[in-house]
Parts: sequence; C-alpha cells; structure tokens
Amino acid sequence: MITNRTVWSAVPMDKQQPPTLYEWAGGTEALVKLTEAFYREVPKDELLGPVFAHMHPQHARHVAVWLAEVFGGPATYTQEHGGYPYMLSQHLNKGITEPQRRRWVNMMLDAADEVGLPGDPEFRAAFVSYLEWGTRLARENSQPGADPPKEAPVPRWGWGVAPPYQP
Repeated sequence: MITNRTVWSAVPMDKQQPPTLYEWAGGTEALVKLTEAFYREVPKDELLGPVFAHMHPQHARHVAVWLAEVFGGPATYTQEHGGYPYMLSQHLNKGITEPQRRRWVNMMLDAADEVGLPGDPEFRAAFVSYLEWGTRLARENSQPGADPPKEAPVPRWGWGVAPPYQP
C-alpha cells in the first residue's frame, strides 16, 4: 500500500499519473488477503453460503487475480483463466438475487476493513463503485434467459472523478 498519498514520484506534479487502484491497494498480495478473508466468511452466511457451496479450492485466489487485473494490475486472470468469457460463464443461470448481491458487497467491504485495504475516501469510492457495478452486472447476467455479450475485455477500473488528492 502506498502510504504517502501526496507524493508519488520525482516527476513534476503536472506530469504525474496517479498510481493504479491495484498499486494503491497493495498489489496482488493485498487482494489475495481480501478475498481469503471474504471467502472464509461466505460458507457461514445463510444467503451466500448456498451459492458458493461447491466453490473450487482456489476460488478466492481466482477472484483476487480478477480484481488485480480490473484495478490495473497484471493480466493474469486473462492469461490463466480466460478473461471475461470465463468470468461470465461462472455467473450464467445462477439466478443471483438482489439480497445476495447486496450481501456480497457488504461482506466484501467488511473484509476490506478487516485486512486493512486503504480507507481513504478516494480509494474506497472507486472500490465501492466497481463492486456495485460488477455485482449489478453479475446479477443481471445470472438470470435465466439472460443473453449478455459472450466476448468482452476485462474491465479496467480507475479513480473515476476523485483521484488521490495532490496539494
């Protein structure tokens, strides 16, 4: 995790690019900790437990490398798992409900607090924005009869309208 939010490099401020969300979060290691903490609680949850009852032993890691790629890290999910088409295939016909979607988001935010992901407003706004967008899309794509695009790139999520503050 980047600890000094106001200084990114020796590059003049008008030429600097903010770090990626992946870098700000602490890289793949931080995202693995996040997903491990999250999926450790999922089996105990009455809404999400049944959805993930037959989860692959490496599921938490797969989600971590998906998030890493989405947040600007290496394209490991695409290279090792097939990118967007594979992620989509994991949601088709699951019938995710709105209460399940909301629980997933809330438990992911709890896990983010537990493992110490950055708590600054800029990072959390971007993080929550992706969780909301991604889970709403997953819910729509999971409904019986849904016909989402079968091919698309892995989304690349950035800071949106609130990048880290630079004095």
